[in-house]
Amino acid sequence: MSEPLVLGIETSCDETAIGIVRGRTLLANEIASSVDEHARFGGVVPEIASRAHLEAIIPSIQRAVKAAKISLDDLDAVAVTAGPGLVGALLVGVSSASGLASGLSKPLYGVNHLAAHVSVDYLTHDLPTDPTIALLVSGGHSSLLQVDDITGSIKKLGATMDDAAGEAFDKISRVMGLGFPGGPAIDRSAKDGNASAIDFPRGLTTRSDWQTRPFDFSFSGLKTAVARYLEATPNYKMSDVAASFQEAIVDVLILKSLAACKESGIDSLVIAGGVAANSRLRVVAQERCAKAGVRLRIPSPALCTDNGAMVAALGSLMVSAGRPPSAGALDAQSSLGVETVSL
Repeated sequence: MSEPLVLGIETSCDETAIGIVRGRTLLANEIASSVDEHARFGGVVPEIASRAHLEAIIPSIQRAVKAAKISLDDLDAVAVTAGPGLVGALLVGVSSASGLASGLSKPLYGVNHLAAHVSVDYLTHDLPTDPTIALLVSGGHSSLLQVDDITGSIKKLGATMDDAAGEAFDKISRVMGLGFPGGPAIDRSAKDGNASAIDFPRGLTTRSDWQTRPFDFSFSGLKTAVARYLEATPNYKMSDVAASFQEAIVDVLILKSLAACKESGIDSLVIAGGVAANSRLRVVAQERCAKAGVRLRIPSPALCTDNGAMVAALGSLMVSAGRPPSAGALDAQSSLGVETVSL
């Protein structure tokens, strides 16, 4: 089937997201976010997220179907994020997708959240999605992947050993009083700052690290260095701190991504996940990839954060590739490894 019509459901964290695609064409991308309800806590509260999903899931599906101008009976398949993520949040999506697919007698694909982030590139560019090196950066994940086949062959090259990049943004933003979510807040403040004003550390970039953990990340030490600088410098310039902190994260992310491209011999890099919307990351990636002769692909900012379009896109790819749908009762798996593209 060359252009399957697929509805995707994403509820791994704090967005209730429904996407509908026909092949490479995005027909609907509805998102109901509960981020405002979590802001006063400085981070996502799982119970609040789960309850918000329960309230939003059916209206979101209805809006998506209306926007796509289709009937549910027209669908060729239903796809849903089965993991990783918050287990209570995942269960809302998995249960809804299972009931919908069963009621419509349509095949159901339980897919990996991380693989879905990479596959959203399928909706943005005409070139094949794989093989590619993929940098996945979000609030919960910082991973380098070698994607030989987005529907079934993904190898993890490295991952964060402590805080993910997005998590570091959130924590430092909270310390600086810039609010939640931290990524956009730091990005805005950094636009007026000097990125070289403060020489913050680059984690896991010593000679020994390159020999033993070349593609792993660590942002905990950076986070501590920034917090200590703020404490020791009462009259600090907020925009300079934001810009220098942001630069340290961006520098390491691109440095290790291009090293993975060089070692693997793959001249393609996809950057995905919420942090991929960061303006400085996009600029530095463009500059350094062009210099290294690496083809760079980054989804539009609207498709970087969690969304249903990415789940539907991966579902569409699974159908087109002839991959079997999920069999029997589908369960949520909060710690699903990226090597498992679908259940």
